[in-house]
Amino acid sequence: MNRQKDDFKSLLLLLGSMAIFGGIGLVRRLIPLPSSVIAMVRGLIGGTATFLYFRARGGKLSLRALGSEGPWLLLSGALLGFNWILLFEAYRYTSVAVATLCYYMAPILIVLVSPILFRERITAKKAICVAVALGGMMLVSGVLKDGGVKDVRGVLFGLAAAVLYASIVLTNKKLTRTDGLSRTILQLLTAGVVLLPYVLITENVTALDWSGSTIPMLLVAGLIFTALTYAMYFSAIPGLRAQTAALGSYVDPVVAVLVSAIFLHEPMSAAEWIGAVLILSATAISTLD
Repeated sequence: MNRQKDDFKSLLLLLGSMAIFGGIGLVRRLIPLPSSVIAMVRGLIGGTATFLYFRARGGKLSLRALGSEGPWLLLSGALLGFNWILLFEAYRYTSVAVATLCYYMAPILIVLVSPILFRERITAKKAICVAVALGGMMLVSGVLKDGGVKDVRGVLFGLAAAVLYASIVLTNKKLTRTDGLSRTILQLLTAGVVLLPYVLITENVTALDWSGSTIPMLLVAGLIFTALTYAMYFSAIPGLRAQTAALGSYVDPVVAVLVSAIFLHEPMSAAEWIGAVLILSATAISTLD
């Protein structure tokens, strides 16, 4: 009986964390700063707050593998930071829904490169999922319309973010000796640290608009949409089956699509809705064994 309660609580934590993640596009729209600055601050605040939470619960970072896995951790953290920049730029140039759906092509990209990198065979089911997702992507992007691709920069930024996210997932396969929460904390902090010199070189920080709600919204992005969500996610994972966790992650794009339509008043055409269903269904099914 206790086991069932624990599982239900874990499921609620997972769904809650994914629902919060789904609102990050709205938060980005409310912060009048360059994407690189938002990504840097998110990494530094989120990583620090997650570390403090971890320590408050008596946890210790798994640093034993830093000697052998350090370069991979550094690379994955850097990829994470620039992945956020590309995703935030996608939110600027297209709707949150379209940007998020482009981003969720990452699992399909992993399926496509796995035979090359890991000599994994693409099954008939996964091949069908790839074809369906690509068809959905064509509908979402608007490439089949007479006017060509709508918001082409947003679509390209979203797909580029998906490539980097897929690269992070593949890089994490090298991190076999570092536990999930330790890895995430180190990646978040690395993302912030790596982006710091990039921001100082590319932006005039003192000339940016730090007035009004800018700083409070940055804190919201770092504390709630990063630290809290990761804490909830990693608290949930031990009580869930891998497939449940994988399917639960698709609450994120569903919420993002709803946020786009309801709060940002970014309507989707019938073709885009069909494309959204095709992409999310194909990517979800492709993750199941």
